[in-house]
Amino acid sequence: MADSTPSDPAMTDPDDDQLMRAYAAGDARAFDALYARHQAALYRFVRRLLGSACPQQADEVFQDSWLRVIQARTRWAAQGASFRTWLFTIAHHRAIDCLRRSGREVGHADEGESAAPDDAPWVDWPAPDPPNPDDHLFWRHAGRRLLECLDALPVTQRAAFLLHHEDGLSVAELAQALELGFEAAKSRLRYAMNKLRACMGAYLPAPVGEGR
Repeated sequence: MADSTPSDPAMTDPDDDQLMRAYAAGDARAFDALYARHQAALYRFVRRLLGSACPQQADEVFQDSWLRVIQARTRWAAQGASFRTWLFTIAHHRAIDCLRRSGREVGHADEGESAAPDDAPWVDWPAPDPPNPDDHLFWRHAGRRLLECLDALPVTQRAAFLLHHEDGLSVAELAQALELGFEAAKSRLRYAMNKLRACMGAYLPAPVGEGR
């Protein structure tokens, strides 16, 4: 991919929607730019959403998501959603299909749950020696613990957390990606955060506010 800049000289810093329109019009370099911009975050989302249930299928789901983009290029329209939201929605569907084929339960596990975490916070954090918040070993353990906690979440809640906190979708965009109402998306995110906070102790931020 020699040049990741679309051919229109007026598009010196095109946004995703401009790039997708250029790609739909036949500019292959616009697709290269989109791929370069989103491939790392999309692959991380797919790999972490599949978790320990389907780790070997991450490449397949990732590639299939981009193939769907290619196939839909002439039919693509923003329709109120950003390209990024649309892309992650595609990947979410492909990952859920993969988990279903593996026999993984992907139902709405958050229905009827209490908003309060059931478990006591995890307290077995490795103590840095000397105590130092920048200690690499300490944060490596913290990162490993977060991945374990994420993998223990119901798939629907894991998707909500990843899309919002790692991939930057607002709650409104999250609702679009998960095909939920705004309040349902916010509740699912709250359930995920409460469980992760119980699992991680004090190493996660406060609950999401009402504004995002």
